[in-house]
Amino acid sequence: MLTLRNRFAVLFVTFAVLISVLVGWLAWRTARQILENEIEDKHEKVTRSIASGTWAEDIVDYRPGYEDLGLWQTRQRELDHLRNEGDVAAAQFFTWKPGAPTAVALVTDRPEIRPHDPLPWVNAYPTELEHAYEHGSASTPRAVGDNGQFYRWAIQRLRNRQALQGAGEATSEDQVFLAVRMPANYEEPLTILRLRIVELSLLMSLLAGLVGWKIAGSIVSRLENLSRAALRIQRGWMDEPVTVTGDDEINRLARAMERMRAGIRRRDEQLRLMLSRVAHEIRNPLGGLELFASAAQDAADPEERRQILGKIRNEVLGLNAIIEEFLGFGQPAPPKPKIHDVRRPVSEATALAEAEMAKKGGRLHLDVPPRPLLAVADPTHVKRLVLNLVRNASDAGQTVWVESAMVNGEVRIVVRDDGPGVAPELQDRVFEPFVSDKEKGAGLGLAIVKEIAETSRGRVELVRPPDADGERGAGAEFHVYLRGLENLPVSEAAEEEALQRDGKR
Repeated sequence: MLTLRNRFAVLFVTFAVLISVLVGWLAWRTARQILENEIEDKHEKVTRSIASGTWAEDIVDYRPGYEDLGLWQTRQRELDHLRNEGDVAAAQFFTWKPGAPTAVALVTDRPEIRPHDPLPWVNAYPTELEHAYEHGSASTPRAVGDNGQFYRWAIQRLRNRQALQGAGEATSEDQVFLAVRMPANYEEPLTILRLRIVELSLLMSLLAGLVGWKIAGSIVSRLENLSRAALRIQRGWMDEPVTVTGDDEINRLARAMERMRAGIRRRDEQLRLMLSRVAHEIRNPLGGLELFASAAQDAADPEERRQILGKIRNEVLGLNAIIEEFLGFGQPAPPKPKIHDVRRPVSEATALAEAEMAKKGGRLHLDVPPRPLLAVADPTHVKRLVLNLVRNASDAGQTVWVESAMVNGEVRIVVRDDGPGVAPELQDRVFEPFVSDKEKGAGLGLAIVKEIAETSRGRVELVRPPDADGERGAGAEFHVYLRGLENLPVSEAAEEEALQRDGKR
């Protein structure tokens, strides 16, 4: 099985080979076409040059026996000289007309071919003759000569000749042509080009393989670092951070793994802290229970024993409250959101907290608007959220203010106190579990508030008031925001109302 590094190298090499083959084939095809066009143009120019310098009027009247005349011999020597000194391999004047069995020679570069001798080679190109007859010129396909070289015939039409019969009536028409055979060997440059293309393809394949190997190496090494980091996290070794250089997808994955490592480490620390807090919070009531149980055992007065048993009951209730708080944080009840008036759970929570504060001499001020505050949340969770905030505020100060209003389509619940406020070093961690500046309690109240708010798709914030005004207090101030009915999309609001009507929520 190929490794990722080898796969990258094979992919790059395959891509380079395909591209080089495609580009090379297009270049070779284009070069071949250009060479063919250049050779064809050259043949046509040479043919026209020969035709323009020949006395066609003399040639058209040549007959058998003219080979003994000096004029015919002069023309024949001119063509032979042209063949020996130029790029022309053969040159022939002949006549032909459509339907004729073969072409008839007039004068050629070969002295053994006399006027009106047949030219068999012409019969191999009937299509080209027809084209030259109609359009004036044509070129034959390449063919191999006796010496193994490639040649091509260029045929040029010169003029018409009429053979008259009878009373001057034209009954047939012959055409005079000049045929020039010239080299058409462009295989050598194409072969050189083909070799260069192959060499370039091999070079590109080699470079692509090296580049692919290098890129794959950089990627694989970073992935191996992430793999080792994942193994460390899996084995519980959380001290070493996950670090990967770069600013790409792998680096984003590394940052996500680092956040995961930090989160796991933080939760482990919270778990250890929770265990120590649980042990601490339970040990104190247990010590009191042991002390009161011993006192009750030694008490002879029934009234004294009843008082001691009452204290034992209070310690058990306190111990149960601590356990309930830990259970509520560890296994929160799933929310059952529905559209409801937030004023009701807020009033219920403040009424309960106000009774508790009255025993300690505290005061609570509630300010709610006269119109309903409709929000999408679990009323039980809202009550618990407000109760935790008010209890936290009552522990910090003597006076607590609770307000609720609709702000920008959200229901905002404000709880503040006149206590000393949150210490600056704890303001950024106040919603973390077990973070507290109080001697009593497990430090889960605000963490539970944050969790409840987020499960209801809301949020909670610690607001730092500017200055104390003496009336409202200068302590801590918390804002809770819940989804108001005015802030819901039309489709979602309609769905919520329909579910509420159907009794599903």
